[in-house]
Amino acid sequence: MVVFTCAGCGAVMTARVARVALPDHAGQKYGHGLLPSLLEPGTYVVDPGDGRPWQPSEPEPETRGVRLLTYHLSRPPNRIGIAPGDVRGTVFIPERLGGCCCGWDGRYGPNLACAECGCPVATRVDDCGFWQVVWLEPEAVRPVAVDGPVQRVTDWAELPTTPPVDPRGFWSPLWEAAVAVALAHLLAASGGRRVSVPEGPVAEAFRRAIDGLLPQGPPERHLVLAGPGLSTPITDIALAPRHPQTGRVWPCDAGAVVPLAAGVWTYMAFHDDRRLVPAASGMPAVVRRDDPPPLLPYSPFRPDGRVFLSTLERLAAVRQPWLRRIRDRVKDHPSMDPFA
Repeated sequence: MVVFTCAGCGAVMTARVARVALPDHAGQKYGHGLLPSLLEPGTYVVDPGDGRPWQPSEPEPETRGVRLLTYHLSRPPNRIGIAPGDVRGTVFIPERLGGCCCGWDGRYGPNLACAECGCPVATRVDDCGFWQVVWLEPEAVRPVAVDGPVQRVTDWAELPTTPPVDPRGFWSPLWEAAVAVALAHLLAASGGRRVSVPEGPVAEAFRRAIDGLLPQGPPERHLVLAGPGLSTPITDIALAPRHPQTGRVWPCDAGAVVPLAAGVWTYMAFHDDRRLVPAASGMPAVVRRDDPPPLLPYSPFRPDGRVFLSTLERLAAVRQPWLRRIRDRVKDHPSMDPFA
């Protein structure tokens, strides 16, 4: 485990934390409500950024009492993300507290300073539509190894499960981000040829996107689920889980491997979404039940278009003309199906 200290004065900036893999939804902006923390307490991630030039905005001017809003969706590289509750020894920098709808979105750069020496060290993000997180600036902090409990790495057989629908009946934003990342890798692995997918949750998540982005016609490549607990023969493209702590992808002998967030993969691999048909001698309708049917979303599944583009632009395969044409079409028409 490590703590992060101020590079200027050595003051401790965080609780003890252990590194985990960067979640797919780290750069996601979702809806207009308040979202929970991006990370579990006691963990940290390193974000490589999205590869595009980035600089913080200048403070927003006011014209006739109206504040003009601007947004920067690119992310600076190698920032260290921690849960807000794991921050220690910092104070706010008032002139950099931008956003201010329900919180701060960090558009002006670091908004937290070291309480000891005053050096800007981190950016807190907690505005509506953003996953709450504190990003430590890599040049402003230093990791220091400390004694603590050894992080237990979850066994492949104990992978978590992420339900596709949230308690309100909406598609989970975690699924929208995870499938968007996997979709970018799937397109790169397809070589521009039609791909078949297994029926069930995999088809519900990927088929509309494949129909909209790849050429029509009979499938030339085939996607199958591969991972712990499955014995499906693999010859072409495998949809395999990515470990939530280590970031490693389940090893298999497929021609190409498409990584998918472990919680989403586990649900797709082992959850049966078929609806049960009431039996003729079933329980009378007037009897109180303790097994209500699961919530169903009100619309077809749509991957997150911004997460898809951000992932696709970081893949080397995007240099191929056919994949660049898909990238340009999605970027020029972000409301196109399946991202509408």
